[in-house]
Amino acid sequence: MINLKNVTLRRGTKVLLDKASVTLNPGEKVGLVGRNGAGKSTLFALFNGTLTEDGGDFEMPRQWRMGQVAQNMPETDQPASDFVLEGDTRLAELRQRLMAAEASGDGMEMAHVYTDLADAGDHDALPRAEALILGLGFRVDELNNPVNSFSGGWRMRLQLARALMCPSDILLLDEPTNHLDLDALVWLEAWLQRYTGTMIVISHDREFLDAVTNVTLHIDHAKLTRYGSNYSGFEILRAQQMELQQASFAKQQDKIAHLQKFINRFKAQASKAKQAQSRVKALERMEKVAPLLADAEFTFGFKEPNNLPNPMLAISDASFGYTVEGDTKAILQDVSKSVLAGQRIGILGANGQGKSTLVKTIARTMPLLAGTLTEGKGLNIGYFAQQELDVLHPQDNPLEHMIRLAKELGPNSGEPSREQDLRNYLGTFNFSGDMVKQAVGSMSGGEKARLVLAMIVWQRPNLLLLDEPTNHLDLATREALSMALNEFEGTVMLVSHDRALLRAVCDEFWMVGRGKVEPFDGDLDDYQKYLLEESKRLREVAKNIARDALAPTANAAKPVDAQTAAGLQARAIGQDAPDAVLGTAPVTPSAMTSGSAMPLTMTPSLSNAEQRRIDAQKRQQLATQTRPLRKELLENEQRMASIEAEKTSLEALLTMPISLADMADAGRRLKALSDEVSALEERWLELTSKLEEAAAA
Repeated sequence: MINLKNVTLRRGTKVLLDKASVTLNPGEKVGLVGRNGAGKSTLFALFNGTLTEDGGDFEMPRQWRMGQVAQNMPETDQPASDFVLEGDTRLAELRQRLMAAEASGDGMEMAHVYTDLADAGDHDALPRAEALILGLGFRVDELNNPVNSFSGGWRMRLQLARALMCPSDILLLDEPTNHLDLDALVWLEAWLQRYTGTMIVISHDREFLDAVTNVTLHIDHAKLTRYGSNYSGFEILRAQQMELQQASFAKQQDKIAHLQKFINRFKAQASKAKQAQSRVKALERMEKVAPLLADAEFTFGFKEPNNLPNPMLAISDASFGYTVEGDTKAILQDVSKSVLAGQRIGILGANGQGKSTLVKTIARTMPLLAGTLTEGKGLNIGYFAQQELDVLHPQDNPLEHMIRLAKELGPNSGEPSREQDLRNYLGTFNFSGDMVKQAVGSMSGGEKARLVLAMIVWQRPNLLLLDEPTNHLDLATREALSMALNEFEGTVMLVSHDRALLRAVCDEFWMVGRGKVEPFDGDLDDYQKYLLEESKRLREVAKNIARDALAPTANAAKPVDAQTAAGLQARAIGQDAPDAVLGTAPVTPSAMTSGSAMPLTMTPSLSNAEQRRIDAQKRQQLATQTRPLRKELLENEQRMASIEAEKTSLEALLTMPISLADMADAGRRLKALSDEVSALEERWLELTSKLEEAAAA
């Protein structure tokens, strides 16, 4: 178990935990909550060993293997599947041992390692890695793409998959849902619910916390309090605790006032001096109940729109997608929808199906490919982009953003636009003092999101297009956004993985998928069931692909399963092993004559020691004979994977606006790569045939 006893943690001069004590039991799923800056990440640093306590005692079993998401952005051209597979540190260690055993020709060690590999799941490691990648939203054709070919958010998903791949006793997750769509989030929930180790997670998604945790740790005013429930239960228990604390404080204040009144009245009278002194001592001994220190809540509201056109939008026979040098790639086709005043629309759909493309086109940041999109008279769009920097300038500060916005809208905005007015307005969004002069690029994700919200509110929109607005918002700000949207008199179109926000705000849902935009008749619970079924289907596809890829080399590379490992170990220690397990049992002349095959290890004329020596010689001879072939086969497969990655990059390049010369170069390179792949495939067949012959000899 994990024990904290009177632990003190500091960052600089600030005390984040002051004599905190708590116990976490093996297998518990813990949600770590608290306001921003309370010390959640610092406590994580204590758990993972990057920070030591400033006081008290911290204990965690040393033998526990830890899984956690690396916060650095991975920079490698390694295929995605291989990158995630390396997260299984146990397999990596065993494979290193196997290489050392093969190099030294140690048959006994090889047998032991093969058994350990089987126990560690080596035979299905690649399908497991691919299932993680697919579950987190990647497509099947992206499994072998280089890590560097993905954007930052997708690379962080790979880091998450790599952490989940690790066979861990304790799993630390810091905001794991930030870069996920709803489909990936639902899959992650299901995976974590099956996780058997101890888990500690920091998250601002209340439904996610409710689904995956059964204990809540709350950091507040340098104190750490344990609640034996998920987040919703914690809220109820904390509210009750706060009410009780306030009542106890008020009652104690009345008692203190009564004692003080007696002291003040009788301390000068000799006959009452002893009683007065007794009450002074009672006051000194009294353990004071702390007053309730409630954090100031952040609230804001959308202003009443100047007008409400109805319909807001009319979309007819429209196609949404990209245009590159005159060539169009339609993602959504034949879309005919109307958006009415006052509608609350949640946009659902699996990753990559076109949700953001739909929103961006309506927001006028992408052109419509075909059909018509008619805007109502006086339509005023407030757009929250999934990537805040799409609408922010990193080098500018919040005040400069507001001044530029005021100039763009001019006197038609109807809002006070003097510098002091803009400063005061930013203060209502918690940008006070020197923060209005701080460069946006140096701000946290939550601060950037608040600035975007401030800019949207100031414009008095009548149509809100929100693409993942809660990615970097804490629980208090998410609650404030939900309340503001419910009071907003205009129309809302929302893409979000925050189900609490979708449930609170949206009255209807659109499903984006398979090139269409259709109404979704069910609720979010129905949608979650659909997503889990789709995730299961993708995992089956990944397993089939891996099985097909491994089938041609099944005989060449010894299959590492329980039977194979058992057979190898039996041979190593001189025991009998079934031929079906080993696949290479020699036969005696008498057995050949009779038409039956008997394992050599059962021949009475050979002692166990002699048999072990013969078997070891055969293994060493086979390993020596096939080592160059296996090495060349591995290099061949790695080169083919590298070529496929380069071909994918070149094909993507051809869809972008490039010069004719560059296009011609890319085409020639693609032709050369295709020719090289053909030659490599022929050689691959030759090598696998030779390995099969060697194994059967």
